[in-house]
Amino acid sequence: MTRAILTLNSGSSSLKFALFPVDSTTTVPDLSGRIEGIGRAPTFYARDGAGTLLDPGPLARLHPATPHDALIARLLPWLDQWLGAGDLVAVGHRVVHGGAGFSAPVRLNDTIMAQLDALTPLAPLHQPHNLAAIRAVAAWRANIAQIACFDTGFHAGMDRLNTLFALPRAISDSGVRRYGFHGLSYRHIANILPDHLGAQANGRVIVAHLGNGASLCAMQNRRSVATTMGFTALDGLMMGRRCGALDPGVVLHLMQSMGMDAAAIERLLYHESGLLGVSGISNNMQVLLNTDHPDAREAVELYCHKAAGVLAGLLPAIGGLDALVFTAGIGENAGPVRQGICDRLAWLGVTLDPQANARNATRISPEGAPITVLVLPTNEEAVVADACRAQIVKDHAATV
Repeated sequence: MTRAILTLNSGSSSLKFALFPVDSTTTVPDLSGRIEGIGRAPTFYARDGAGTLLDPGPLARLHPATPHDALIARLLPWLDQWLGAGDLVAVGHRVVHGGAGFSAPVRLNDTIMAQLDALTPLAPLHQPHNLAAIRAVAAWRANIAQIACFDTGFHAGMDRLNTLFALPRAISDSGVRRYGFHGLSYRHIANILPDHLGAQANGRVIVAHLGNGASLCAMQNRRSVATTMGFTALDGLMMGRRCGALDPGVVLHLMQSMGMDAAAIERLLYHESGLLGVSGISNNMQVLLNTDHPDAREAVELYCHKAAGVLAGLLPAIGGLDALVFTAGIGENAGPVRQGICDRLAWLGVTLDPQANARNATRISPEGAPITVLVLPTNEEAVVADACRAQIVKDHAATV
């Protein structure tokens, strides 16, 4: 590799990274890896493009208290050493919230960083870590191009009615509206849909991004028409630790009758609810599927029940359903969850091939089924790399 792009996805407890060649449109990185368990027991691993596990060197032992920015400061020299004579020319970042001002990828500067900082209250689990990664890279190599790619961007073209809350107009006009998230994942799925659906890719498709964070996106012509997350990443589906859609009267009750302040409610809704809250055991779906405890079973059943109901609520926005796509960690790997959701949508014509579903096949609906059901791996890093390539071309054109 001679010229390379680094992609960073800095989350609340993990840091994903990948190196892509500049002079190629490949979606397969030359190196990828992650640091998991940040804040508890961080562990590092990385593989090259052939799948070979790489020597972590000084990253083999990471202190539990090491914060995101310090971990990135240790990671960057390791990547530089792996590149050798190669040249790192740009770093692309997943940034969760772009607000009303940012829909397309943008090259970062101090002014834009201040604007993104101001959006932190709308994505408190993600935005601070996204921005910490950007600052760590700037401290390491101040002149390198850094590009932000926004999870909200894919939904920027939604019809106004699908963005409005039924609030006074002045509040809506101030920016309190539905933004939607997981846009990089949805963009990747939209890009590859023709490979799996042909002309049907431009039809009525719902994509289920089911991970620790979860949302649905209703697409037509491979564009976002409606999505389940809203002003923040709390709305919509039940998630690993987040409650999803909630009667706002519950929040008022917690404040007025149970004496909870804003910080306690934020902790409850973002960190203590969802699968973890209902099961009392774990936010990890695989752990719950492997547990016989009745509270774990109820948490999984509730997850499937709510997902099917929220999915059905998207149908009016696109006038029906031609295909359903599952993606992300749970969507790609948890056959019983896919089955539980689809069984509740049998009235719509959604059916599964049990054997195909059990082996996580690409197509899990029977041949001839009225609605095609797919399992497609997402690749947010490839979307970020493409945005960086486009920025590099733009920068080069500006200097010619």
